[in-house]
Amino acid sequence: MRGVFLDAMTMKLDELDTAALDKSLDQWDFFETTSAEKTAERIKNADVVVTNKVVLDRALIENAPNLKLICVCATGTNNVDLDAAAERNIRVKNVTGYTGTSLAQHTLALILALATRWQQYSKDVKDGRWSQSPIFCRLDYPVMELAEKKLGIIGYGDLGQKVARLGEALGMEVLVADSFTGEQKPGRVPLDHLLAESDVISLHCPLTQQTNQLVDRNFLTAMKNSAFLINTARGGLVDEIALATALKDRQIAGAALDVLSVEPPPADHPLLAADIPNLIITPHNAWISRESRQRLLDGVVDNITRYSQS
Repeated sequence: MRGVFLDAMTMKLDELDTAALDKSLDQWDFFETTSAEKTAERIKNADVVVTNKVVLDRALIENAPNLKLICVCATGTNNVDLDAAAERNIRVKNVTGYTGTSLAQHTLALILALATRWQQYSKDVKDGRWSQSPIFCRLDYPVMELAEKKLGIIGYGDLGQKVARLGEALGMEVLVADSFTGEQKPGRVPLDHLLAESDVISLHCPLTQQTNQLVDRNFLTAMKNSAFLINTARGGLVDEIALATALKDRQIAGAALDVLSVEPPPADHPLLAADIPNLIITPHNAWISRESRQRLLDGVVDNITRYSQS
């Protein structure tokens, strides 16, 4: 059995224990990245393909005669034509539950950064402003105490629940939005109530037709003008032009994002403009702790092993 890993750079394998992966198949070919033009050639003789973000469309799948198993090195499978795979009896396996601790930690870091403005204060120190201060401290940017504030969670799976627990540890009251499935669950609140009451809103829902650009102009208008928006879920949940406008107009107090609709973003992306106040963007790295990546790799190996033994 021959395996091909198309975008190993996304995992930084040299930091991980890869012994089980190496033993899972007879032969492996590892590629740091794979362009669309090179994918067909690299998978044409493979029995197993591992991909994180490289797209496997119908044409590619139909022209890989040995292909038996596609392992998505992630949770989402939107980069694989699932219908084409099913028609050829090719199994497609993803990995879930690997990133919760890392992502929740990153989400908390973003919330704290917005609340304390430590990044701006630290920059001021490096730029010499503290040395020029007539008093012992600087009070240039407002700081919010999170205790007794309300944390609104939209999407209450494993990730949302972990973030909720961290918020509670800080003394925050947690509000959880009603499910988008329409299922009535105790303790949930309508979305409009959550938007009106929350001081921090954190997104943890999947990207579906129902949630695509959930955070639009109306959503942002319904938020408190003192509130923060956090998105560590999917970039497509946010109308990015509407968010840029809301921040410039001080319609909300700040936002922190780990995901954008296009990744990596073009240099002229609307949220990369220099004149947007109190916006933090990290490069889709909420999940990248070594422990998280090891759990993900172990999940891929488990999927290969289960297939081999079936």
